[in-house]
Amino acid sequence: MRLATLTAKTRTRRGWGTAALLRLASVANPSQSKLLFRIRFWLVLFIAGLVLSGLTAFPLQRELVLLNQLLGVPPIAPSGAEPALHTWLRRVMEAVVDTNLRYPFLAYGTDWLAFGHLVIAMAFLGPLRDPVRNKWIFTFGILACAGVIPLALIAGQVRGIPLYWRLIDMSFGVFGAIPLLLCLGYVRRLERLG
Repeated sequence: MRLATLTAKTRTRRGWGTAALLRLASVANPSQSKLLFRIRFWLVLFIAGLVLSGLTAFPLQRELVLLNQLLGVPPIAPSGAEPALHTWLRRVMEAVVDTNLRYPFLAYGTDWLAFGHLVIAMAFLGPLRDPVRNKWIFTFGILACAGVIPLALIAGQVRGIPLYWRLIDMSFGVFGAIPLLLCLGYVRRLERLG
């Protein structure tokens, strides 16, 4: 046990970080390896969500066509009443098609949105490797998730986004914060086991 601790301290000084320490300690302390597994599980899930969100921001028009087909939204409004969601999705589809035909350069903004998601996902590779040393990134992510709520409420209202759609947008902030809060709690437990 003492040899493993000395080896871990030496490797930490050489730049291997907490990850190497936890791998060595996992033999002696299985609770540390379980915590590290849980952190990585939730973090991989969060990163996958960011990557998926980023990649789906590129082909908006194709995705809208598929979504409208899947939900049975007719291309022309029916003469009678229809669900509010159908009206909204048709309006969004018409706007995206018109914008892509007349002003295709505006799609460059959603390309940057996609890129931003991918870059933020890359920032979480640090805690994936060494969650204790990079625990500040969890706090950054939690604050970013919290910021989704006022942005959706304020900017969504200004832009005329229906409330039900803003609630969907806000749910990304709420559900995104859950794995990060879990990870931060696990990191604090790792530090106490330390």
